[in-house]
Amino acid sequence: MYAFRSSLFALIAALVVAPSLVHAETPAERMAQRIDNRQARQEQRIDKGVASGALTAREAARMERQQGHVDRVEDRALADGTLSRREAVHMERLQDRTSRHIAVQKHDRQVSR
Repeated sequence: MYAFRSSLFALIAALVVAPSLVHAETPAERMAQRIDNRQARQEQRIDKGVASGALTAREAARMERQQGHVDRVEDRALADGTLSRREAVHMERLQDRTSRHIAVQKHDRQVSR
């Protein structure tokens, strides 16, 4: 009975620990993924604003340029394979600014025709 419990415990432990050993993400990889996810959500917000008429074509183009700028900053930051805390904070601020611009432009009184 003791051997069965210990082997069962070992099997459960292996099943829990093994997936984390296959690909242990570094903090830089997690931050890069977080940045990419936020970029995708902001792209969706822009697309929804265009579809609803809340964003004009000109406003949408401006938001897309800002998104492109964040993408280029991310590419430069990840060029060396790592993402420093300072680079991550810089990109977070750029995304915050873009998010505010999207919100302001979607809720102004301009409508696309």
